[in-house]
Amino acid sequence: MEKSLYKYILIGLLSLNWLMDSAFTYPIDGYSITGIRRLLYLEMVLNGALKGNAPISGAQKELREIKLNLFDTDKGDSLKALPTPDPIFQKSISTLFPNLDESYSICIMDITKGRPVRYAARQEDRGFQPGSVGKLAVLTGFFTELAKIYPYSFEERRSLLKSKMVRSGKWGLYDEHTVPFFNPETKTLTKRQVQAKDIFSLYEWIDHMVSVSNNGAASIVWREAILMRTFGTAYPLITEEQADSFFQAMPKSELSEIARMVVNDPLRALGISEDEWRLGQLFTSGGTSYIPPKGGSIGSPQGLMKWMLALERGAIVDVESSLEMKRLLYMTDRRIRYAANNSLRDAAVYFKSGSLYKCDRTTMPDCGKYQGNVQNFMNSVAIVEHTDGTTYLVALMSNVLRKNSNIDHNVLAGRIDKIVAQYP
Repeated sequence: MEKSLYKYILIGLLSLNWLMDSAFTYPIDGYSITGIRRLLYLEMVLNGALKGNAPISGAQKELREIKLNLFDTDKGDSLKALPTPDPIFQKSISTLFPNLDESYSICIMDITKGRPVRYAARQEDRGFQPGSVGKLAVLTGFFTELAKIYPYSFEERRSLLKSKMVRSGKWGLYDEHTVPFFNPETKTLTKRQVQAKDIFSLYEWIDHMVSVSNNGAASIVWREAILMRTFGTAYPLITEEQADSFFQAMPKSELSEIARMVVNDPLRALGISEDEWRLGQLFTSGGTSYIPPKGGSIGSPQGLMKWMLALERGAIVDVESSLEMKRLLYMTDRRIRYAANNSLRDAAVYFKSGSLYKCDRTTMPDCGKYQGNVQNFMNSVAIVEHTDGTTYLVALMSNVLRKNSNIDHNVLAGRIDKIVAQYP
């Protein structure tokens, strides 16, 4: 089939899906589509059936409004590689770092419809520990393996995500991040840490990994991607006992290699080099007890920007997978750090944040959370879509010792937003 004909068929299928789903907002009213019970709770809060805090205006975007900004456009075709910085835009962004603080690296790209692409970067190839931003690599690996099982039907993929229930086991232990438990019958919402007995659908584990950045969920999603790589089309029917037997029988060195390939090979296919972004360790001690680390983890603003461009172009796995990943990144939970800036309140924000800190209390006895004096990484990846059409991508990574950079990231978000709005 000619490429152009395939593209038109694909556009038609996507348009049909959007029309079928247009009665829902996503993800808030996406419960009937995904089975994610957290969304049912939010839906009931919005329609007044339950008392609770409704998401802010920017978090109430409708499904038909969530689109890939660079799919099937001349602008998208021209962004298969990162462009050269725009001199005026670059100068404005550089003013954000008057002291040339080496602790910050950033990539910013304005892709607003109707005006030329503007790109600016600073130390964009510098490597950082990615922390929870690395969960985007897990998400990519998972959807890559899922497509291999059902290569011709996204609805079959979605059906599996909704119907297949898996138990945490040791993999989900230990993480301080709580996850929501909503009982549709009693209409009660509780939050607590993941326990070994907990069972959720694949969709819900992915949502826990992205929306509240639960490390246990990330290890479980990575585990399932490994099982999909190993069992292929037999994966949907494998039992927990079969999965456990596989991990017990397989040599740990081989498991480490499979785990590494599952999350890193898709990044290489996108043109992201090993030095720009790689992942080498599961996110929980329970996970690493099965699969030892291999190869280390690193990320750079340049690698993360390449990933966002691929997402917006519909180039991660396929168009439908890219769109679904973008939906999963849509912030309906509490916004934090960069995404919490008030200037973004009415904007749709597709976001992932990550941090990792290490303290030496012999030299700093009061070293606290997110205030590491040995290392103190904080990273933010954001796609921002304002109601006036202004749209831009940001990858911000920092390693500022001895202070919580949360406020700094928040302030930078406001200043960047103001610079992007001041189009010459």
